[in-house]
Amino acid sequence: MTTTGAHQEPTGRPARTWLWWGRRRSVALDVGLGLVSAFECALEGVGFADKAAIPVPVGVLFGLVVGSVLVLRRRWPIAVVLVSIATTPAEMGYLMAVVGLYTLAASDVPRRITAMLAGMSLAATLIVTFVRVHQDVASADFDPGAWYVPTMAGFMALGLTAPPLLFGLYIGARRRLMESLRERADSLEQELSLLADRAEQRAEWARTEERTRIAREMHDVVAHRVSLMVVHAAALQAVALKDPQKAVKNAALVGDMGRQALTELREMLGVLRAGEKDRAVAPVPLAAVRVAAAAAAAAAADDGPSLADLEGLVGESRQAGMVVELAVQGEVRGYAPEVEQTAYRVVQEALTNVHKHAAGAKVLVRLAHRDAEVAMQVENGAPDVSGSAADAGLPSGGNGLVGMRERVLALGGVFVSGPTDAGGFRVSAVLPDRDGFSESA
Repeated sequence: MTTTGAHQEPTGRPARTWLWWGRRRSVALDVGLGLVSAFECALEGVGFADKAAIPVPVGVLFGLVVGSVLVLRRRWPIAVVLVSIATTPAEMGYLMAVVGLYTLAASDVPRRITAMLAGMSLAATLIVTFVRVHQDVASADFDPGAWYVPTMAGFMALGLTAPPLLFGLYIGARRRLMESLRERADSLEQELSLLADRAEQRAEWARTEERTRIAREMHDVVAHRVSLMVVHAAALQAVALKDPQKAVKNAALVGDMGRQALTELREMLGVLRAGEKDRAVAPVPLAAVRVAAAAAAAAAADDGPSLADLEGLVGESRQAGMVVELAVQGEVRGYAPEVEQTAYRVVQEALTNVHKHAAGAKVLVRLAHRDAEVAMQVENGAPDVSGSAADAGLPSGGNGLVGMRERVLALGGVFVSGPTDAGGFRVSAVLPDRDGFSESA
């Protein structure tokens, strides 16, 4: 069995390699077994020298060389078993035979080779044992019968061959199972790491989506209210000296709109603070974060504006001096909260853009209730360039149309905007009726 690859201590640190041994204790074990086997073969070499009629030192030296081959059992287990089979007729190397068979069975050597070498070792041991027992019986004073010699030879051969072979097969299977489990554990650890990274990415994506949604809400609330306040403030400045009564009325409108803006901002900030408190209690899984985010979005939609508030929205623009006409088609009915809020925000942002970019233009707001959808359109004429409508000089961040499009597309709707042939601008959106879809499903 050839030792390859990097070896590690149980602590995970790379272990120092010694030739083909992976650990220091493996070196000590094999060297110790080699010394014992060499000593055993050296003692058995004395008897071999007498039988072979060779000098005793030669037999002892032969035994030392043969026994020391056991040191190579991890590197060349086949060679160790072959040497033990070759020295079986000399009746030496019993320890080498047992340990060699165990090492061969526990190694990664193909099973065909293992079975062949085990059979050769069993046959050699059986023949030598049969001859030795037969000689012992022949020199004895009693005749145990014809069955005694083969039976005793078979038991002794199986006793020297089967236990180390079976134990080696068990240890090899156990080692391969442990390696498989370790590889599977490493694979699972990598998969868990990838899942954790993916969960973190999804959580970051969810946080980004939530921040984007909050930014849209803040933009819609602040831009519309503050735009109307700026328009009224400009009108207030224009009529302060000419018409004090109208100036007082405009000032009151500015105050009301400022209070409304502050109220809506407090409500939104309250939702954010509640979400932060919930997240600070304990860490939650990604699924719980998504459910909580969806619940927060649904709660914000329930508390937000609806299509029933369009009359008030249009009235605020009329009070600011804009000529606005509201046309409603179809049978009025209720929709899902997120649908109604999105429709309201589209109209609100479109009117805000008219205040910013088309002062004095006439505006037509259309709302159509259809079978499975609700459509809205805000179209304004060309801005008044005669100077009769004062330009409030409102700044534009360029995010209004982008926010409207994102809102509508998130609900599976259609959004179209662009200039008209008459020099005005048109914003159109169609939103699906989610309640109707759920009922039909």
